[in-house]
Amino acid sequence: MDAEQETLSDVENSGTLELETLRTHLWEAADILRGSIDSADYKNYIFGLLFLKRVNDRFEEETEELSEKHDIPEDVVRDDPGLHTEFWVPERARWSTIAEATDDIGGTLNKSLHAIEDENDEIDERVLTSIDFNDKERLPNEVLDKLVTHFSTYRYRNADLDDPDIFGRAYEYLIREFADDAGKKGGEFYTPREVVQLIVECVDPDEGERVYDPCCGSGGMLIYSAHHVADNGGSMDHLALYGQERNLDTWAIGQMNMLLHEVKDAQIAKGNTITDPKHVTEQDELEVFDKVIANPMWNQKEWSKDWVEENEPYNRFEYGLPPSNRGDWAWIQLMLASLNETGKAGVVMDNGVLFRSRSEKKIRKPILENDLVEAVIALPENLFYNTSSPGCVLILNKDKPEEREGKVQFIYAEDQELRESGVQIYEELSNQNEITSEGVEYLAETYQTGREEAHHSRLVDLEEIEENDWNLNVPRYVDTTEPEEPIDVTEKLEELDELEAKRRETDEKLQQYMEELEYK
Repeated sequence: MDAEQETLSDVENSGTLELETLRTHLWEAADILRGSIDSADYKNYIFGLLFLKRVNDRFEEETEELSEKHDIPEDVVRDDPGLHTEFWVPERARWSTIAEATDDIGGTLNKSLHAIEDENDEIDERVLTSIDFNDKERLPNEVLDKLVTHFSTYRYRNADLDDPDIFGRAYEYLIREFADDAGKKGGEFYTPREVVQLIVECVDPDEGERVYDPCCGSGGMLIYSAHHVADNGGSMDHLALYGQERNLDTWAIGQMNMLLHEVKDAQIAKGNTITDPKHVTEQDELEVFDKVIANPMWNQKEWSKDWVEENEPYNRFEYGLPPSNRGDWAWIQLMLASLNETGKAGVVMDNGVLFRSRSEKKIRKPILENDLVEAVIALPENLFYNTSSPGCVLILNKDKPEEREGKVQFIYAEDQELRESGVQIYEELSNQNEITSEGVEYLAETYQTGREEAHHSRLVDLEEIEENDWNLNVPRYVDTTEPEEPIDVTEKLEELDELEAKRRETDEKLQQYMEELEYK
């Protein structure tokens, strides 16, 4: 390690960085900003600095990797942009330069962000350079100095991260805690990590496939898809990732997430997927994919039904249109339309999509009749930050294996019998529940193998679903009631005998007390 890095290592804490630690760290950064700017703007300034530190730490990590690989001194690698395979951070944008600034810190930060964009084409227009750190009335030097010192506390290298999408989740935390004037809620963007893992495990993206998320947020599902392929021995370089996101700040974070996790070829478009789909062919046809994964906004109001009725160019909603104030089945149909002939999709939704009637049942019925629903997984309650609704995962498949044709697998994720047998699907935490890693593995395996278990999983013929008026509510098909404990009659009789003996003893003592009172 050279002198430049020795200075910073005196401040930084290395080791695994967990999400809860990062949340606390960001909250403390907000404390530094209180009174200087509006709380709605906290997330922009905080994430601007977080991003800048993250880019620098990843640059230094790559510098060390390249130095060791090619046996070249680190300072030579650091100053030669041609050696870097990801991106290059010029000296004026390095954290050591920023940390040493004492005057015009805001100007130094602005120049650093622009310098990184200027030197790296793949980052151009992808970071939050619209943020002005050089507003000296709102952000005086002493405030920025505290912030820079604060962000020097932790190291943000890939090797230090507990969660590959930890920075996307950090951004969503800021959105949730400091909602902007439009009143956005964190749940619009946030999917619990374990739910993402479950969907990816079930959909099982493979090397050479094309994976698409039509409302990708910060890109977490796509990143997990890439890591899933790598974990199973494939190459992330041979996986094509596509996404679209309408929120520009979130889109920018998604772009950076891809780059910083070495997923360079991901095509993340910006815009409203329903009214302005970006992934179309040169012949103006909708692109189709091997796998589609998503967590759309649940029960979305104003999902652009009027626009679709007048303008829809790609026949994505062939089964009908849901109510104008509830867009769930619009998103599900959009995902089906984006699958190729053998494609599979996984989507997390509010439970209402399973049983609501009228126009939604009119959509659900033909989709089931066409045998496109492969599985319904009822999730535990209280997993999501913005709702206590349990939610569900739908697995859609245009190419079901023969043994699953004409059937839907229903999986219930809250079975007490599983817990008693040693399988803990989820853990009850102080504020919300969390699916365990064991639970993710067990649920995914239950789906992948078609395993049937009492009170947990069942394969159901479409005829039975038709008899239930196309209702997909899991308790209709899986007995979710907890079994009554068996009664040992002999043991209960013995307990009654013991109680009777104690009653007689009490009566005798009471009689004795009464006699004593009368004697006195």
